[in-house]
Amino acid sequence: MTMSSHEIQAYVLTYLEALDCQILERSPAHVTVKLSPEADKALTNRPYYWGFVERVGVEPETMSFTFVFDPEAYQQMMEAAEAKAKAAQPAPAVPETDSSAPKDTILGRYFGVTPSMPQLGPGRILREDVVYGSRRLQQIFAAAREGGAFVNLFEQAAKRQIRATAPAVYEPWLGVCFKIEFACDLKREELHFLGISLRSGEIVENFGSKLSRRDLSPRLAGNMHAQAPKISLADAGAALESHLTRQLSKLDYSWAEKAQERLQMELDVVDAYYEAVLREDMPEVEKSEETEQARTTANRLTVREASPVQAVNNRVRGMLEPVASDAELAAEPALTPAEEQADTEQEKAKQAVMDREAMKRQYETRRTEMIWQYEPKVKVTAISSGMFHLR
Repeated sequence: MTMSSHEIQAYVLTYLEALDCQILERSPAHVTVKLSPEADKALTNRPYYWGFVERVGVEPETMSFTFVFDPEAYQQMMEAAEAKAKAAQPAPAVPETDSSAPKDTILGRYFGVTPSMPQLGPGRILREDVVYGSRRLQQIFAAAREGGAFVNLFEQAAKRQIRATAPAVYEPWLGVCFKIEFACDLKREELHFLGISLRSGEIVENFGSKLSRRDLSPRLAGNMHAQAPKISLADAGAALESHLTRQLSKLDYSWAEKAQERLQMELDVVDAYYEAVLREDMPEVEKSEETEQARTTANRLTVREASPVQAVNNRVRGMLEPVASDAELAAEPALTPAEEQADTEQEKAKQAVMDREAMKRQYETRRTEMIWQYEPKVKVTAISSGMFHLR
């Protein structure tokens, strides 16, 4: 899913106008805007500045931005404007002064020539490219989701109603916008905006079309009376969920059956691939250990079968022989060839067991990924809601 530059511009302008930002300049490729205090708090990440403003109570100075939606078209427009300005500029009659010459400043009088500082603060207009995937656009998306998650709006009355003797009555409505995701290896999304009256319990589908024909404002108009709801918000939300569940149960789910068939085919392929590997005979470490134990036991029996006289002679001979040096002991082989071969086989057997366990884990992970990707599922999420007081 992606958005064109025109769609991005329409979305950003809607957000800026909703927050009462001042549009300074506008073209099909860009918009220059001075942010409102609410938009500045949401987009500029200046908590210390706004904390100071709120503590002191001074008039805030918001920042200005040039949001470019089509960088190539904007660059061409700027180059054409510069060329037109140069062509219309008359030749200077007197030589111009060098603008790079140091200006007389207070710090310069005492400390000499000081370098010029970049222009900062409210007078500076920052340029940012707002294209699909940019950080600024993602920030605007997040701010719109956070600020528009719940609203409380009142229908504005006509002028004759303000002058009427009897006040008009508002009927409270709960509106919830649900996002439904039909997902498998493919994905489809739908938006359902439902509204329920908190007085009568009436449920209206496509509630947005009913709101689009009315003038809504967060302020309660004069000579208007808001009725108290008879249905709690929890019961109203449960009623909307039940209504949406009944509507979903009437849909055609042949796509889910086909997705389940594709899932089974993928699982069969994965099973066939790993079946040959897991079917191989695993070297038995236990048998190698039993062989080592039998060889040790045989050596012990051989020593026990030797005659007592020979054992005494061997002990005396060992006492009389000179002790070998460390170099000679290090030069002597620690293990016999048979023992080295047994250790090598033991290591190979242990490595084979570890490889087999790793293959099992890989097989289970692969099956889990296939199930997550192909298994059909329906996910319902409430992305925004609000209280609407309508006549």
